[in-house]
Amino acid sequence: MPELHAGSSVVQKEIQIDEQLHFIEETVEIIEREVKKLKRSRIPIVKVRWNSKRGPEFTWEREDNMKTKYPHLFEK
Repeated sequence: MPELHAGSSVVQKEIQIDEQLHFIEETVEIIEREVKKLKRSRIPIVKVRWNSKRGPEFTWEREDNMKTKYPHLFEK
């Protein structure tokens, strides 16, 4: 960990926390779309980039769930 001296400053990106001061992961964008093919069904999935306390993370999520929770990501 770097040492801080008088007059030093630390640049911190804005983060969001809840009432209990827990970090809130937020979605940033949809990176990719696919359709997962099963024997009798097809499930649309999307690759999502998240801002997390560990840096950017990527996960595959069901498209219908993401549209319900984060409709702004699908507006264009």
